[in-house]
Amino acid sequence: MRSVTVVGASLAGLTAARALRDQGFDGRLTVVGAERHRPYDRPPLSKDFLLGRTGAADLALHDDEEEAALAIEWVLGRPAVALDPRRRAVRLADGREIVSDGLVIATGAAARRLPGADMAGVHTLRTLDDAEALRAGLSRGRPSVVIVGGSFIGAEIASSCAALGLDVTVVEAAPLPLAPVLGTPMARVCAGLHADHGVRLMCGVQVAGLAGGSRVTGVRLADGRVVRADVVVMGVGVRPGTDWLAGSGVRTADGVVCDPGCRTSVPGVVAAGDVARLQWPGRSPGRRVEHWSNATEQPVTAVRNLLAGALVEESRHVPYFWSDQYGVRLQFAGAAGPGDEVRVEEGDPRERSFAAVYLRDGEVRAVLAMNRPRPFARLRRRISARRPPVAVGT
Repeated sequence: MRSVTVVGASLAGLTAARALRDQGFDGRLTVVGAERHRPYDRPPLSKDFLLGRTGAADLALHDDEEEAALAIEWVLGRPAVALDPRRRAVRLADGREIVSDGLVIATGAAARRLPGADMAGVHTLRTLDDAEALRAGLSRGRPSVVIVGGSFIGAEIASSCAALGLDVTVVEAAPLPLAPVLGTPMARVCAGLHADHGVRLMCGVQVAGLAGGSRVTGVRLADGRVVRADVVVMGVGVRPGTDWLAGSGVRTADGVVCDPGCRTSVPGVVAAGDVARLQWPGRSPGRRVEHWSNATEQPVTAVRNLLAGALVEESRHVPYFWSDQYGVRLQFAGAAGPGDEVRVEEGDPRERSFAAVYLRDGEVRAVLAMNRPRPFARLRRRISARRPPVAVGT
């Protein structure tokens, strides 16, 4: 293999580029990015960057020394719009084509937007440009803020806005935010963080639309109420970056469908990161993991199989993420299920400092902690021991 193109100048894309060089690939390496920025760290966008404690330069994921070692040809600010699978030719928005022997899809996901999102004062937070626009909006006077969606990103934005001394409301359609991920008891604990810090949490209410003309003035609820807002932030999920693959033969279904080794339905094409949906034989519908840790591990497996031209290793990453909210470090690993028994191993949820395990059939399936990093690390190993990386070839 003499040339590889990575589509997606993200953490997953940069990790794939590093893995290619680490695994001995010395050919032409091209990285295509829809954004104008080289890879940067996204987790701080909703926290220190929004608070003005961190600048754009502090988010860079690699330095000049690594830049020289990787010898990447960067093609930035020009999104991929089509793929010719026979020639592995990526066509860009400006008409340019990049042909290579191998392809890594790391196009991530884009924030979903509600109707009316083109009004001034309405934001999403997925990219550095998004964060810069939101930070500017929050600095104009003392705006009232409504966050639509009580996800982790929504909670982090609410925490940052509260730290800025702003009036904040979180609107969540579900009875409790995060219940599908954490289960009802632990979701209730996390919901309590908002109340602890004076943030209004409205659960079980649907958003009907946005109020205002050229600029947003509020959020309309399905029951007829209007929540006043100068700034609205939408945290209502993401869409995987797969539109450009239409007609390419690369199978997609809420992401790029891959085998356990991150290989797609087209030979010589692999996928990794937020966009990849891995499926194991006999299991459905597969899983797409949108976590930072996954973007640093999955591309290594994808590249190994790409260079081998065969399935030589499966991705066995145990999902892990963290979230900083209201001065609390929340960590979660594994996958919780509806019938899991939740057992607090240390601390007290009422004090916002504890470590708990999720048990199913007598085994630890997930671990949750608030401000207990050392117990969390110990308990997390009990999950990892059940699902080590599996080599399937020699």
